[in-house]
Amino acid sequence: MITSKKQLLSALIITHNEDQNIHSVLENLSFADEIILVDSFSSDQTFEIASSFKNVKTFQNKFENFAAQRNYALSLASNPWILFIDADERLTADLKKEIELVITQENNVAAYYMYRTFMFNTKKLHFSGWQTDKIIRLFKKENAFYNHEKIVHEKLIINGETEKLKNKLIHFSYSSFQDYKQKMIFYGKLKAQEELAKNTKPNFFHFYIRPAYQFLHQYFVRLGFLDGKSGLTICYLNALSVHVRFQELKKLRSKNEISRI
Repeated sequence: MITSKKQLLSALIITHNEDQNIHSVLENLSFADEIILVDSFSSDQTFEIASSFKNVKTFQNKFENFAAQRNYALSLASNPWILFIDADERLTADLKKEIELVITQENNVAAYYMYRTFMFNTKKLHFSGWQTDKIIRLFKKENAFYNHEKIVHEKLIINGETEKLKNKLIHFSYSSFQDYKQKMIFYGKLKAQEELAKNTKPNFFHFYIRPAYQFLHQYFVRLGFLDGKSGLTICYLNALSVHVRFQELKKLRSKNEISRI
């Protein structure tokens, strides 16, 4: 059953050095009733560009981890429905219409998954593990928060039912080899902190088997080889992130042992 009562939507975005994306993503979100941007003190023009948008509420907050930053942004929202978007993501016109439709429906759904189309530069990546990629981007504020224990690839805790939207979100994650490599290294170092909290003790298995499995699984089982050179690149860099995770974990554990002496 659909009600005629309008439900207000807050679009949230967290940023750091996104001046190449920020103008486009904020224009893309202009259909929302409220847009809130939380920037972690970018060294480029991200914050200045965002501040020039009259319909955008801009804030700066020191980056601790992704979960903490998202929860901070969530605390600033004033509307019942939340749309959380990354700077490299774009909504199609059909997806916007679908969002506007589902938030007016009277049901028990607290959150909606969105499937994502991964873009390698300007071309769609069809396989390499991304063919079933989905993420919760639309949810009721009162029913959700980000798990503080998942500081990267953060997990949204939902109190209620979930469903999937039909239209896909476009994910422009890969713009260049060096850019994506640095992103994977950064993620790997954050994941190392999660492993440290779990008291993981890295060994041969973590240093060599885990990265190799990551590559082989994505490249062969998840059909990355069908994406050609693009698939090879993505599978390699994702495996690199796993390698970095456990190398960084080794360093963190060594520092902790030294500090206890």
